[in-house]
Amino acid sequence: MSLRLLNFSKVRRVTDLAIFTDGDVYSKLGVRHVINAMGNQTVLGGSSPSDVVRESMENANLNYVEMRELLEKSGEFIAGLLGTEAAYVTAGGAAAMALSTAACMAGNDPDKILQLPDTTGMKNQIILQQKQRYSYDRVYGFAGADLITVGDDQGCTSEEMSEAITPKTVAIAYFVQPDWDDSVVSLEETVRIAHEKGIKVIADAASQIYPLDYMRSNATGADLVCFGAKYLGAPHDTGFVCGTKDLIDAVSANGFIGFHTGGRRAIGRAYKVTRQGIVAVVAALDEWFTMNHEDRLLSIDDTLTTMKSNLQGILHAETNVVHHNQFMGSTLHVKLSPDSGLTAEGVLKQLDEGTPRIWANSDGEDTLTFNAHTLKPGEEDVVVERLKEIIS
Repeated sequence: MSLRLLNFSKVRRVTDLAIFTDGDVYSKLGVRHVINAMGNQTVLGGSSPSDVVRESMENANLNYVEMRELLEKSGEFIAGLLGTEAAYVTAGGAAAMALSTAACMAGNDPDKILQLPDTTGMKNQIILQQKQRYSYDRVYGFAGADLITVGDDQGCTSEEMSEAITPKTVAIAYFVQPDWDDSVVSLEETVRIAHEKGIKVIADAASQIYPLDYMRSNATGADLVCFGAKYLGAPHDTGFVCGTKDLIDAVSANGFIGFHTGGRRAIGRAYKVTRQGIVAVVAALDEWFTMNHEDRLLSIDDTLTTMKSNLQGILHAETNVVHHNQFMGSTLHVKLSPDSGLTAEGVLKQLDEGTPRIWANSDGEDTLTFNAHTLKPGEEDVVVERLKEIIS
């Protein structure tokens, strides 16, 4: 009996799975909708790709391509847009950080690439300022690196950072945020110290994508700079890393394409990205750099201002629109009065328990915060009515 390759697009569905081609797939699975006033959070699926991005993915789905060529050409496009030497699309921002770490430790050496995450005989220490510790710094250990903190919760000095570098140090990690004060060694100073000692800097700039000049500055600010593409409107499971040509080549060698085409059996095989995802990142970046951001931010402000206006008269809360010079624009803050008998956590719980579920953020024990850029038209009215029911 000979085996034939099936063209699954022509295979007739004979099970109830056919129902997923029509209507609301979530309801059919028994999954409840969530009105997302949190923002681009992983626990809610991260992003909602635009029509342009979805169309690009449909087009990518029409043909097969050589993935190495697609990664190279997409990287060239991204690098040209951001003004960097090279770039590489990854399976999210965390994957970009893990592959960057592997690239710094193993380079293009096939024996070292195979050895990871065992780092015996390699430089394997990553320095991070204690004040910059955050949940995602765990990712630097995925490839086998040891995280070494410097300074304390009050800050770090250039001298402390320089003195922490040893023969085992391979790189300094940096968590990019726009509001670090002088107690944190700046990215520019970190790069100077690292290069003086002959090591690299890996920057996590996951959501630092606006203003556009700020994004470009971040992209060129370190040896390797990692972004999460979900913030741009690409699929949740995509990201990219920018950097020098030699290091991006090493990222590729340690990635899934190196596993399949370089004979390296790299740990990055676990961070596979689809051709549809790669094209989506390119489309999302192109749209991000050509859209009218003034209109985008004004629309967010208008939505939040309307919400604030419609919440006027609530006896037990004070509302305020807080403006940010970041990609998500402004946020609506609802501060509960002491006589309300409510806490932010308790209100969030009631919002989640209703139908539809509503997720938002809190700022301390008495303040709820709402993002508008992930709301669909009309959902802001649902949020307002539910808040009135709970707080009034």
